[in-house]
Amino acid sequence: MSPLSKSPVDPYLPGHGDASYEVTHYDLDLDYAIENNNLAGKATLHIRACKKLDELVVDLHALKVVKISGVRVARYTHRDSRLRIKLAKELAKGEEIRLTVAYRGVPVPVKDEVGDAGWEELTDGAIVAAQPGGAPSWFPCNDRTSNKATYTITVATHPDYLVVCNGIRTASRRRAGRVVWTYEQREPMAPYLATVQIGRYVEVPQSADVPMSGAVPPARRTAFERAFADQPAMLEFFTRLFGPYPFDVYRVVVTDEPLEIPLEAQSLSIFGTNFLNRGWDAQRLIAHELSHQWFGNAVTMHSLKDIWLHEGFACYAEWLWSQESGGPSTDERAAEHHAGLTRKTQDLLLGDPGQADVFDDRVYKRGALTVHAVRKRLGDSCFFAMLQDWVKAYNGKNVSTQEFVAFAGEHSGVRIDDLIDAWVYALPLPPLPR
Repeated sequence: MSPLSKSPVDPYLPGHGDASYEVTHYDLDLDYAIENNNLAGKATLHIRACKKLDELVVDLHALKVVKISGVRVARYTHRDSRLRIKLAKELAKGEEIRLTVAYRGVPVPVKDEVGDAGWEELTDGAIVAAQPGGAPSWFPCNDRTSNKATYTITVATHPDYLVVCNGIRTASRRRAGRVVWTYEQREPMAPYLATVQIGRYVEVPQSADVPMSGAVPPARRTAFERAFADQPAMLEFFTRLFGPYPFDVYRVVVTDEPLEIPLEAQSLSIFGTNFLNRGWDAQRLIAHELSHQWFGNAVTMHSLKDIWLHEGFACYAEWLWSQESGGPSTDERAAEHHAGLTRKTQDLLLGDPGQADVFDDRVYKRGALTVHAVRKRLGDSCFFAMLQDWVKAYNGKNVSTQEFVAFAGEHSGVRIDDLIDAWVYALPLPPLPR
């Protein structure tokens, strides 16, 4: 075992990721049998050693390894969702290799203390909801948010089904009674944001400044067009506030069954049929998931303890859209949710909420109020200029709360350390920002 792999890369996700190497690109070639939920894959990982290495530790859950090639292997073991490959020849620091793993089996979600995630069989199709640790359920990877890579994803399946993955669709062709779909994610992406969606969907284009569409069950097309009618306007609004949309396309997938919550992936979002309405709780989540393309996907946290940098900003985007769309103002939304938080127990530390509370609603609301407090301190002009430059500076990279504090201060000349200490690193709820 490499020394760096003994301690968790992210304490919230022990047993995931290895800091001793990085993957720069994934080539994933998959074949999925819908009738029995069986997945066969061949993954080629383009690897760069971050130190001298005689072993590679790769994350792969429940699936059976069939063959390893591309490097000379002395031996390997596959236990507890970790594929440990003893190399016949040591890698030098900075050396690059290509590791290919062939595998197969029935994919199942990964169970972690922060929640179950990964590949799931639908009534008629499949869904990948990998946040936060579900990527190893369907491909071998270095499962850490701080290892972003580009992807080529090819999926062969039954011709009656549409396959949607991250990025640009570059090919769709028939082969031996299957349809083979190929997607290219050309911007760096954390493993948990990689996805495959398979269903009896039709594509519904939307007119927007970037290619935008929905993949929906045919019977839900009219409901989709009504519920998501404002999504192009949301994109235009967020582009004005946050800067250029960071990816080549944006898609929405609507599964033909309800989902408890919408799901986030890079360049797309996944909704259940229960969100196909014009009510605020559906509209705010359409805005929320879209805003994650800037905050969470383009700019990604180093570790889960800083999840507020994703969810706080996305929740705040809901409040911004509320005002823009003629609903309660951002100040009114902030007051509403501050009042709600005062009625809850003040035992959550926003900057380190713990495994059990990573996705607690207080992380979202207190995180959004933290963003609101920073906005009030800096003023609108400075705040939104800072946000655009923040996304531009860290697009494709990983960030921490400390980096955000330093960036905001350097950009504006105004210190926000005291605000962050009170909102992020202390338990009591500060007064409503004004």
